[in-house]
Amino acid sequence: MTTRPWIDAYPPGTRWDAPLPTCVLPEVLERAAARWPQRTALRFEGSALSYAELDAASRRLARALTRRGVRPGSHVGLYLPNTPHYVIAFFAVLRAGGTVVNYSPLDAGPVLAHKIEDSRTDLIVTLDVPELADRMRGFLDSTRLSTLVLGKVDDFRPDAPAQAPAAGGDPRCVRFLDLLAAEAQGDVQQEGPMSELDVQALAVLQYTGGTTGHPKGAMLTHANLSSALGQLRGMWLGGGLVAEGQERFLVVLPLFHIYSLVANMLFGLSVGAELTLHQRFDTQGAADTIERERITVFFGVPTLFVALATHEAVTQVQLRSLTLCNSGGAPLSLESHRRFVDKARCRLLEGWGMTETCGVGTLSTGAGEHVTGSAGVPVAGVELLFLDTQTGREVPLGEKGELCIRGPNVMAGYWQRPEATAQSFHGDGYLRTGDVGYMTAQGLVYLVDRTKDMMICGGFNVYPRHIEEAIYQHPAVDEVIVIGLPDAYRGQTPKAFVKLKAGAAPLSLEALRAFLHDRLGRHEMPTALELRDALPRTPVGKLSKKELQAEVAAAAAGGG
Repeated sequence: MTTRPWIDAYPPGTRWDAPLPTCVLPEVLERAAARWPQRTALRFEGSALSYAELDAASRRLARALTRRGVRPGSHVGLYLPNTPHYVIAFFAVLRAGGTVVNYSPLDAGPVLAHKIEDSRTDLIVTLDVPELADRMRGFLDSTRLSTLVLGKVDDFRPDAPAQAPAAGGDPRCVRFLDLLAAEAQGDVQQEGPMSELDVQALAVLQYTGGTTGHPKGAMLTHANLSSALGQLRGMWLGGGLVAEGQERFLVVLPLFHIYSLVANMLFGLSVGAELTLHQRFDTQGAADTIERERITVFFGVPTLFVALATHEAVTQVQLRSLTLCNSGGAPLSLESHRRFVDKARCRLLEGWGMTETCGVGTLSTGAGEHVTGSAGVPVAGVELLFLDTQTGREVPLGEKGELCIRGPNVMAGYWQRPEATAQSFHGDGYLRTGDVGYMTAQGLVYLVDRTKDMMICGGFNVYPRHIEEAIYQHPAVDEVIVIGLPDAYRGQTPKAFVKLKAGAAPLSLEALRAFLHDRLGRHEMPTALELRDALPRTPVGKLSKKELQAEVAAAAAGGG
């Protein structure tokens, strides 16, 4: 785009052309620990770690990982909910020169197995709870995975009981606290200097689903992620929306999700915030924590703000400490925005980003009257253009087209996928996002559609093709089409239209979901099923979604 109309929308204290210094990510924690050593960094279920303690634990684990062979080029998996283990291990892996590979507890078994092999992960850090550790133990014998580091939920509680030796004595499974204890007597300052880490090295391999085939690993370097951190600091800190050393964050979004990793963890630690970690979202529990801990900052997806706004037991008094909220991951409806702001009396901003851009792309500025429905303006250093979806030519301001983004936060490419990488970029370094939108003369971005066959359910990318492939494994299914239904809470939810094989018994939604239990993640499960004698097809005989999507749109317009 030859002009940059968004520049004039930046409020005092912020600049689109602000410098974005890069660093290796362990420096974020190192600097915070030096500046606020005694300030609480993490709170979790009765435990608390200061910045000095968090930094020291990360250094000790880094030394232990180094002794186990982690070095530049090593890929270490984190298969964790929001516990202190995640934050400690994240920085420890990077200090050792390795790369973090994020694994989602929501993923189905075949997806996890693919990620282990594709990313070349040999060591994974997880929790010793059945739903996590048991699944990963199975991969010790069926994949390249060779070592599990097992933490416990109560590892950091001051009254935690002493741990007995691990059952079975499997040498491939080691305890998180044992690794820390083994290094406790050493000088944690004796690791190699930070200057030995390369800012252009791969820091995080973040998998993102594909419309076809297996998930792809977006390669995010230290430079990419520290640039994204600088973009958030420029907008939120530079704009006076947060104050260093004073904020309290409630962290409910999973840290394995790029939005939470960058906005909650990296940004939160960089401003000396106190991060209260929740393993999962519970509406009343979140409201109680906001009131009890006097939480000031809460980043979420639309479903969380809808829940807080509509829950009858959540009062305005409970939310009164909030000063900054931001919604991302999916569009927030006008009504949902209004209801939350009316109850919380708090600024609720919006933004857009994707895995390939470190979760950052556009943000509301927080200045003046909030423009509901807009994804904001490009953050510092980011340039946008919009391409006609038919011709591929750039369209002028105000016209719809596929959003393309260029900036220092844009990924280095897809891991081991040179062809997919090449196909994802346009012109001089612009990433094609698959999102369709437009930009106003004031530089505000509005997103209206997607070119890719993808849903966003509760902030997570969900791909109909993946669900369809799982449903096709059912012996009674002849054909299937999955589309997204509008959902006031989740944004979208999957519905399956199924044609059964001749002579097959009727199939219920409950029976289908039971069949898919080990084949799909919870966030991918169909919530509606319709059996049909025939599914629509294109003139050349391919299954067609357009007719079903038109039916859904007509039903929604008619209140059906």
